[in-house]
Amino acid sequence: MTLQQLKYIIMIAETGSITMAAERLFIAQPSLSKSVAELEREMGITIFNRSNRGVYLSEEGTRFLSYARQIVEQAEILENEYKSAPPPNRAFSVSSQHYAFVVNAFVELVREYGRDKYEFTLRELKTAEIIEDVRTHRSDIGVLFLSHFNREVIRHILQNEELRFETLFTAKPHVFVSRSNPLVGRKTVTLSDLKDYPRLTYDQGVKNSFYFAEELHITADSPKNIIVSDRATLFNLLIGLDGYTISSGILSEDLNGSNIVSIPLESDEEMEIGYIVTTDRPINAITRRYLEHLSRYIENYSV
Repeated sequence: MTLQQLKYIIMIAETGSITMAAERLFIAQPSLSKSVAELEREMGITIFNRSNRGVYLSEEGTRFLSYARQIVEQAEILENEYKSAPPPNRAFSVSSQHYAFVVNAFVELVREYGRDKYEFTLRELKTAEIIEDVRTHRSDIGVLFLSHFNREVIRHILQNEELRFETLFTAKPHVFVSRSNPLVGRKTVTLSDLKDYPRLTYDQGVKNSFYFAEELHITADSPKNIIVSDRATLFNLLIGLDGYTISSGILSEDLNGSNIVSIPLESDEEMEIGYIVTTDRPINAITRRYLEHLSRYIENYSV
């Protein structure tokens, strides 16, 4: 079955005559008759009944025609959208855990692109959603981390979804606290030092496995816990409640202001931060350029 055959059916139904339809379609009548017969044979139905006065739709043909019109109309919408339209806007999408450096690199990419039209997307999501976004090609790239604790589980999931992980950098864990926190000024802190302060973590939704957590030492005992869904709220609570969160140590004053301080955490863990992409298609040029911005931004920090 072809789109052209469906157009033939519509024209014959409208004219009630194969001969007249052939004239309007500028094809030979025998060729049109043959095409209709082939379609009827392929579909296993009789679309048109024949009479001395011409042709008319059978009961099956009437139903078939309604589907044919829908398909042809949708095809015409596609043609009108793309054949007569200017080239589509350049698109790029990244899904990530909550990292300021991902945003900074995104800003630089948008500034560099500098065109009148584009469609760029940055989504800060739950870990499972990042994996799903990249798997379904909703995002070109996803940014997340591996650790001693989650590496085996996350890599197994990525392998099953035909995704690959590429390392950007490895960081020792730090805690983010407000500048007024009593711990500020210390060279390092321990998990025991943090027990008196609220621990802030990102919500992981229905797939709330410890392995999907964005924070290291998620299973460590903590009597005070607050779960949030966005970075702005987390930083507001760090300041307002003297809370803490465990992260890579990379901060951006441009995005987060100067009220947040990073302190090294004494730990045997590490954060291997990297990006995930699908294995079934090469990385496109704009994604490569984004990765260059990301790497350049990270190089400015010693973690």
